[in-house]
Amino acid sequence: MNGDTLYSIGELARQTGLTVKTIRFYSDTGIVTPADRSPAGYRLYGTDAVARLDLVRTLRDLGIALPTIRTVVDQEASLAEVAAAHVDALDVQIRTLRMRRAVLSLAAGRDSGPGELDALRRLAGLSAEERRRLIGGFLDTVFDGLHGHPAFTAVIRSMTPELPDDPDAEQVEAWVELAGLLQDADFRISVQGMAQDLAADRAPDDATGLPRILAKAIHCLAEPAPAKGLDPTGPEAGAVVAELAAHYAHIVGGPDDAALRRRLVTRLVGMNDPRRDRYLHLLAVVNGWPAPDSLAPVLDWTVRALRARSTV
Repeated sequence: MNGDTLYSIGELARQTGLTVKTIRFYSDTGIVTPADRSPAGYRLYGTDAVARLDLVRTLRDLGIALPTIRTVVDQEASLAEVAAAHVDALDVQIRTLRMRRAVLSLAAGRDSGPGELDALRRLAGLSAEERRRLIGGFLDTVFDGLHGHPAFTAVIRSMTPELPDDPDAEQVEAWVELAGLLQDADFRISVQGMAQDLAADRAPDDATGLPRILAKAIHCLAEPAPAKGLDPTGPEAGAVVAELAAHYAHIVGGPDDAALRRRLVTRLVGMNDPRRDRYLHLLAVVNGWPAPDSLAPVLDWTVRALRARSTV
């Protein structure tokens, strides 16, 4: 071999860190071939075999199959092409594993039985088109007859989950739970009722500069009260109730009387569905938005304050 260094299988094993058995297998399958044989007939390998085996070991450690590795070492395919193809394959596997982890995490937290586990698995495995149909069905039901309403274009957009193409584990877990809410018929009815109430509570232009959407008005007018520790049955809460009731009367275009305050309490109780808060929290996680503040403490406070000052 003109003075080239030759290695026996044992020497090649020491050079590469592979076992003799593994090198013999690679040799038998043609991935690495002997350069010569000893007088006794033993296989001898050149220095290029060391480089080949190092590459093979690296690719095997990355999970690439031997047939594909052979195309690389035989220069039938470039390493870059093989690497790119396996990046795509690994991305699919990672998304699948994230989905599986989300299902198992939710099942563990809920102490799920086989039926619920299977339902969670199916929700996690929905295709992008299936997710769009599920979301569209929910929004069509909730906003039935309201899609052309001027107040609801932004509302519908703000309630639409959009799972990214490469979601992280938290987003996957949030999506699976959110998808369960989208299929909850009772929750659909609850949100539909809130939407219909919001559509009914439309009035002339508001000269106060406060928002016409009741939830936002609650934030503006009532949220500071419980934050300050005001007693909803105490005298200081009366001014907050009066201002909120007057604003709601303007929203609906009616007088601030007992009937209006009963209507306001009904609206606030309907809004105070814990599933609503959970939906908005999960939606923020899925869409990568900042976590929203819960409206529940403010709604609880406001309902108590209204009831303390009326017969509602």
